[in-house]
Amino acid sequence: MRLTGRTEKFDAALAPHTTMRVGGPAQRLVTVTSNDELVDAVRETDDAGEPLLVLGGGSNVVIPDGGFPGTVVKVATTGVTRESIDACSGAFVRVAAGEVWDEVVAQAVASGWSGVEALSGIPGSAGATPVQNVGAYGQEVAQTIAQVRTWDRQAQAVRTFSALECAFTYRHSIFKATDRFVVLDVVFQFVLADLCRPIAYADLATQLGVAVGDRVPLADAREAVLAQRRRRGMVLDPADHDTWSCGSFFTNPILSTAAFDALVARVHDRLGADIDPPRFADADGNVKTSAAWLIERAGFGKGFGADGEAGLSGRASLSTKHTLALTNRGFATAADILALAAVVRDGVHAAFGVALVNEPVLLGQAF
Repeated sequence: MRLTGRTEKFDAALAPHTTMRVGGPAQRLVTVTSNDELVDAVRETDDAGEPLLVLGGGSNVVIPDGGFPGTVVKVATTGVTRESIDACSGAFVRVAAGEVWDEVVAQAVASGWSGVEALSGIPGSAGATPVQNVGAYGQEVAQTIAQVRTWDRQAQAVRTFSALECAFTYRHSIFKATDRFVVLDVVFQFVLADLCRPIAYADLATQLGVAVGDRVPLADAREAVLAQRRRRGMVLDPADHDTWSCGSFFTNPILSTAAFDALVARVHDRLGADIDPPRFADADGNVKTSAAWLIERAGFGKGFGADGEAGLSGRASLSTKHTLALTNRGFATAADILALAAVVRDGVHAAFGVALVNEPVLLGQAF
């Protein structure tokens, strides 16, 4: 059901508004359904000098157990507007920040707009996608974003960023580096096509029965991605605690060639000379490797933490389907999640000398 009009609550629970389902209440929760309401709520909070948290789908944040001592603005704006379309430049589509991301992908696939089909099943809102340059299965939103329109809290004005000005890198952008800009809407430039972008992920190609680099119908690509994500517990399901998470908790490490060589040496010492860590080329001449691979080889298997290993509470564990997801088993606190994260992070560093970096925002918290 689409919400209409601004609502306001005090001492409001925040955990139900996040996919991890942990954390305490907000001092005030304001839900907005239009850009005017969004800007007004942000301006009045800033004018009052109160702490502000802008919340979309809650899929990339861990709320502290003490809650948030200020105003949380929940973005529930809607609208998917085709602004222009032609065979040469494709479809330019403006998407409100509060739109559910997977619904946007489903509409793109149904409309013959190619470029985000591999991002099916990712939870959260459309406005959050440029913030961390959401990506999966060889695609990133940076490949299709044309513009991002924001409210500049410092200048007190609307500011539009071109794709280049967004400074997109791996799981990062200018918007993740600061809380100055509040995303209002995003303009995507889609290719008009019945077929997906070339398949870039080996497991996905295998599932589809094609070679890496081949193309398949958009709907087939979407269903294959959703199947892959379901197997890993990465499609939200209230009945499945493996999906009570922020998705991938750690980013894949990007190492200099020297640091990667040092990792290889440590892997050989620990696991044997015939075993090498995954290696993927980086555009800047660095090497990206797999966080999940490192976690598993450091001794943290699927479901680690559920039995209270390493002095953990047992209320949080690695997913039973995918070691890169830290999950709430039903009664976890934010402290439980961060304790588990610290054990995994420190264990990987001790084993391989690689420092894992958290992907979700740990609001006012450290581990």
